[in-house]
Amino acid sequence: MTQIACLALILIASPSLAEEPAKAIDGALAKAGKNRPEIEKALKDAPAEQKPGMEFLIANMPDTDLTSLKASFLLENLELAYQARKELPWGKTVPDDIFFNNVLPYANVNESRDPWRKELHDLCLPIVKECKSPGEAAQKLNSTIFDKLKVKYSTERKKADQSPRESMETGKASCTGLSILLSDACRSMCIPTRIVGTPLWSNKRGNHTWVEIWDKSWHFTGACEPDPSGLDRGWFVGDAAQAHKDSREHAIYASSFKKTDTTFPLVWAPGRKDVYAENVTDRYAKPAAKTDRVKVAVRVWAAGKKERVATKVIISDASDGKGLLAGESKGETADRNDILTFELAPGREYWLTVGKVEQKIKTEKGKDLTLEIELK
Repeated sequence: MTQIACLALILIASPSLAEEPAKAIDGALAKAGKNRPEIEKALKDAPAEQKPGMEFLIANMPDTDLTSLKASFLLENLELAYQARKELPWGKTVPDDIFFNNVLPYANVNESRDPWRKELHDLCLPIVKECKSPGEAAQKLNSTIFDKLKVKYSTERKKADQSPRESMETGKASCTGLSILLSDACRSMCIPTRIVGTPLWSNKRGNHTWVEIWDKSWHFTGACEPDPSGLDRGWFVGDAAQAHKDSREHAIYASSFKKTDTTFPLVWAPGRKDVYAENVTDRYAKPAAKTDRVKVAVRVWAAGKKERVATKVIISDASDGKGLLAGESKGETADRNDILTFELAPGREYWLTVGKVEQKIKTEKGKDLTLEIELK
């Protein structure tokens, strides 16, 4: 029996395999309302070899996009994504399911729908032209584009979920805005990406967002925080290791354009339930190492506590004044949850010295400390 005949028998025996995509598209068209002609045009005008990609997008688009996005927007996004797949040496190695869900989408979460692909393609192609793998290219982009675009981390950003254009216009972005920008830059180069984050660290210090890169498997990096040693490194590794898979609040999620049984918890837009995700906590969580050490985190503020300061911090033994540890506090360009942390023995007294400020601290077993130091 030929392969075509076998496929025909499979489809007859299992009609859902053939009908499910058609039903999803029919359902999407019904939800498009007055915008239906635009969605139909996008389907009709998509080139034959790109039509599966357009069908994937339309079958999985949020309802707000179905009622608002124009055919020209969708067709340009489609064309440029397939173009990059042909241009980059790793494009042919990206499986279709990964390409559809992690390269082709025009959005990561609920950010404004910008036509970012052309601008980022033209910016990024010269940067990655010598790279041999998506992982190498992602590292190169992460260490380059933010300076080129003059975008940095700032708590003064207008909103958390900024689109690339919004971040580029202001030059300021949250960890989420930076992650969206890096993700889209990578996608413009056919590097599969997804936004990853937790609503709240298990120590309740705050939320965080970062990026996963697909290079034969998933790897992670902090946006605008490249580690010279490569992927799968970051200041948040220790916090992520304490995540709880079965806690909606303390789990770790990876965004998915394809609809799933899980939604991405948007801390900045808790009412939105149309951004989908996978629970990927198992990739990060690790059993806590047994230790009696106490973590002492130190933030240093300029006078008036208006902004964080990067400066030398020294920990000394209070009994003899000998210096034990030293480090540099984080300034305003570091993520708010990225805090200089020391591990000290419990039940002892120490001197903390920052410039002209000296503070005596006593550690207690099982009680971590976060110290807010204001310079004089």
